[in-house]
Amino acid sequence: MNTDHAAQATDQAKTPYQELNEIVRQHGWLEKASGRILAELGLHVMLHAGGMALFIATDNLWIKAAAILVSTYGGLGIATNTHTSSHYATSRNLWLNRALTYFGYTFLFGTAATYWWNKHCVVHHPAPNVIDVDDDADVMPFFAINERDYAASRGLRRFYYDHVQWILIPFALALNTFFTQYQGWRYLLPFLFDPKRRKRAHWIDLAVLLAHIAVFIVVPMFYFAPLSVLGFYFLRNALMGYAMFIAFAPAHFPDEALFIDKNQMKEDYILRQCATTINFRTGFLGRLVCSGVDYQIEHHLFPGVPHVYYPEMSKVLKKFCEERGYPYRTLGWWEATWKSLLVFYRPKKIFDRTDALRHPPVGAQR
Repeated sequence: MNTDHAAQATDQAKTPYQELNEIVRQHGWLEKASGRILAELGLHVMLHAGGMALFIATDNLWIKAAAILVSTYGGLGIATNTHTSSHYATSRNLWLNRALTYFGYTFLFGTAATYWWNKHCVVHHPAPNVIDVDDDADVMPFFAINERDYAASRGLRRFYYDHVQWILIPFALALNTFFTQYQGWRYLLPFLFDPKRRKRAHWIDLAVLLAHIAVFIVVPMFYFAPLSVLGFYFLRNALMGYAMFIAFAPAHFPDEALFIDKNQMKEDYILRQCATTINFRTGFLGRLVCSGVDYQIEHHLFPGVPHVYYPEMSKVLKKFCEERGYPYRTLGWWEATWKSLLVFYRPKKIFDRTDALRHPPVGAQR
């Protein structure tokens, strides 16, 4: 009896997140699935490289269009797959995860990996959509997407936010990849010039960034006209800018994913993640190219879990949330993308409380 009472007391002392973590562990979802993840990555690399090769080889405009779309699909797959690696969820081998991140982000798309680790893994994940903390929720001064920034604007800036920004966003998304490249260099260079903060990872970043420039810009100019090389580089990056938006924005930009004040950082961890994050539904091809970013609730609660487990894990997590009163929302992919664009037309409210999203646990009123 005493043992039973002690066990019950221990269970009662567990936080909801500890309970959920134990469920995840029991299902074996913390085990790495390196073979499957690397096989998916290999497929995406073949599609990306093959699409580029076909685009260059053919003169038929329709085939060129199809080829560049296939290449973009593969490129997005590489970015989302190595996103898993950036969370050290591809393999138990630390350096393999890091190497894949350098490959997917730094080499192929020119974004400093150290910048990505800091911006995405260190800052964004603990505080998604937390205003004045999460940079992903702040695109000022170019766009005002929350009511606080919008209300603070005056004069020409207010006119711009009222009448112009929503018109410009389709064009701005084409610069999305270039902007992350710029932000990466801006983050990396101060470290390289400061011996006290500089680490080997920063030197590796620099070397791989220079390799990116050499492979995708300098070397091709020996075989093709410089303007053609630069034009193709712009086209590739512009299409990736749109692709990255439709893959990552739907999890946090729709109204269902709240913008919250930083005073909510002390709130229940599961509630904070579920209040600010939503999932979106995809078919087979969408699920393959998204590599788990369509299951962002699962990913935000357990970023170290390989993405191949998320579809199965979502059934358990949804039930867990319903039983304990946590929100768990899923939208269609195109609906979520459209709602992500609407934030540039209708800025979102910032919530000072997230507990309003809690609902009575299933069976609580029985």
